[in-house]
Amino acid sequence: MWMAAAALLGLSGCQRATDRAEFVFLNGAEPETLDPSLITGQPEGRLAAALFEGLTSFDERGQVVPGIAEKWDLSPDGRVYTFHLRKNARWSNGDPVTARDFRDTWRRTLAPETAAEYSYQLYYIHNGRPFSEGTLKDFSQVGAVVLDDWTLQVTLDNPTPFFPGLCATTPLYPVHLPTVEKWGDDWIKPGHMVSNGPYQLDAWRINDRVRLVKNPFYWDTAHVGMKTIDALPISRATTAFNFYSAGQADLIMDKGLTPLDLMSELSKRPDFHSAPFLGTYFIRFNLTRPAFKDARVRRAFALVIDKRLIVDKITRAGELPAESFVPPGAAGYQPPPGLKRDPDEARRLLAEAGYPGGKNFPLVTYLYSEGELNEAIAVELQSMFRQELGINISLQRQEWRVYLNSMSNLDYDLSRASWVGDYDDPNTFLDMFVTGGGNNSTGFANPKYDQLIADAARQVDQNKRFDIFRQAERMLVSEEAPICPLYFYVGIQFYNGDRLGGMAANLLDEHPLQRMYWKTGR
Repeated sequence: MWMAAAALLGLSGCQRATDRAEFVFLNGAEPETLDPSLITGQPEGRLAAALFEGLTSFDERGQVVPGIAEKWDLSPDGRVYTFHLRKNARWSNGDPVTARDFRDTWRRTLAPETAAEYSYQLYYIHNGRPFSEGTLKDFSQVGAVVLDDWTLQVTLDNPTPFFPGLCATTPLYPVHLPTVEKWGDDWIKPGHMVSNGPYQLDAWRINDRVRLVKNPFYWDTAHVGMKTIDALPISRATTAFNFYSAGQADLIMDKGLTPLDLMSELSKRPDFHSAPFLGTYFIRFNLTRPAFKDARVRRAFALVIDKRLIVDKITRAGELPAESFVPPGAAGYQPPPGLKRDPDEARRLLAEAGYPGGKNFPLVTYLYSEGELNEAIAVELQSMFRQELGINISLQRQEWRVYLNSMSNLDYDLSRASWVGDYDDPNTFLDMFVTGGGNNSTGFANPKYDQLIADAARQVDQNKRFDIFRQAERMLVSEEAPICPLYFYVGIQFYNGDRLGGMAANLLDEHPLQRMYWKTGR
């Protein structure tokens, strides 16, 4: 239903969107949606973070700072947060932002009929999960209580030190429910959307640009740097870099928008900026497909991938091959060792599973999203599987929106995937693979794994908690292997640091648009 609405968005927005904005950046794929409850991708998340603001926010260094909540208190047992909202916080139509807006939006996000893939991020709240699963009907029993217009009390099932950071992510943003009720799916259109962040939606032209304008009702609008921003949906690296080189864009935000064959040369330029962050490029196996029901087959595929070759030959920006799914150092966590390349063991496992030399293995397709980097990796994997296992796979490229839908519906055999941590803790990587998790997208369902993640949530001792996570991660990448990590991300941006301020390297790859400003004239 949303797709039909999206097709009309190109007709909306005002003509001045054809003029160059004060700041223009290349955002990758065309956004799938701007509804915070439904967003699953990073390009959409960047725009939502400019349009909406949660109880907390991220600064340019990825640190959690007060957002709509100017302060909060924590109970001695670490389970009850009391958020005190700013009384000068306003929606873009002038309405006050209240504690009820957060409570009622969280109810919408958790409601089964919303089908929000990220609803599990609210499961830390007492009774959030049973309400989302439909076993609890009375939302008043969920631990989000309005004490008054400016005070929200949140009760968690267990002490959750990263909860303030979670409040800065899209699933916990508030939306203006009267607007949603008035316009239905069309509430995200220009002219309809009411938002509470530093920017408003001025125009959204499909395959052209999303135009943001400064929100005069934002509580901190005096410190918002850019008056107008254009986000260009360009996913091909050569096209993106030509836009940037010609001065039609001020910032390239992603590594995927950098021409691979020029990486060595481009990395020497003064406008090249690179730093590691908590992100992993990996493969998902669809366990509901006959070809990948057997863990031995999944492990065999993983064991023949030459990850060092991929980072040296294709990515070429200092990425590290990944044995684990969680990048080392997340909140001090050190992951367990994973599967090392071993083609002989892979062939043995494949034969044991009934496919000696790849004989009689069904035809499978590797799904990937648009972009030269993804395509180059897909071709290399195809060659590795054929050479080492005797298995020929076909390749299927889809544009971003269709790709996300295919992943969500398990309409694939094996697929490229990526995950960037929402907060600095291994939980943001590992809890997504519990049975029925909104971002699981593999069909993996293991009660032992689910129990480990639940046990970690209840564990107060950090060392014991990390030990439990290591047990879960061994199951995820070495034993059951519903995924295969390939490499850890390195963030790459192109911009003139002498002129553009508000950019800083950080582990969450957070670069809030409202923090950016011109040091000198553009």
